[in-house]
This record gives sequence, C-alpha cells and structure tokens, in this order.
Amino acid sequence: HVHLVESGGGLVEPGGSLRLSCGDPGMIFSIYNMSWFRQPPGKQRELVASISNSGSTYLADSVRGRFSISRDNAKSTVYLHMTNVKPEETGVYYCNAAFKDHGLDYDFWGQGTQVTVSS
Repeated sequence: HVHLVESGGGLVEPGGSLRLSCGDPGMIFSIYNMSWFRQPPGKQRELVASISNSGSTYLADSVRGRFSISRDNAKSTVYLHMTNVKPEETGVYYCNAAFKDHGLDYDFWGQGTQVTVSS
C-alpha cells in the first residue's frame, strides 16, 4: 500500500516561490507516473503538473513558465517548484501516484498540503 505524504506548503507572498515535496519511502516509486493537483477554495480539483515514470513532463497552461515538476527516484520523491505565485493559486495541493499493470489501475493520493498566496 502506498502512503503519499506532501510537505512544503505554507504562506507565501505573491511573486514568491515555494517547493512542494511528496513521496513514500516504502513505495516502488520509479514505476509510478506522478502528478500534482490543486483545489482552490470552492472549486474543483485541477491538474497542475505531471511527470511520467520515464521523465516526460506536462504543465498546465496556467503555470507553464513559472512552475516545474521533477522527481528523484532514489529519494522516492516528486517535487513541484513554484515561482512567481499568484493569489488565485491558493488552495490545497495534492500529490497523485498512478500506475497501470495488466489492465489494473493503481491510483493513490496524498492528504494534501495547503498553499496560501497572500500579502
């Protein structure tokens, strides 16, 4: 069983930077496609960034050029590097690990970490 734990959230001023981390030392991390989602207050959860098990990355249009995603398989950790953050990016940020094997979907979520962008 995978138990993802996010960290690195907090209060940051507009235009500031933050790095979120997520992982589970006990998981076979390298096989999973990893993603970051966020859920602003009163809104639906949305995909922010993802990185495949082969290292291919995707960034939502709204964050491209400001955010990046990376992974360290040796540390079983995925990172979301956030720069020039905006107040509307306040919300709970969730980590997701996904893997398909012989037609079965394995999908795990962390508990979320709060990011508040405010002056």
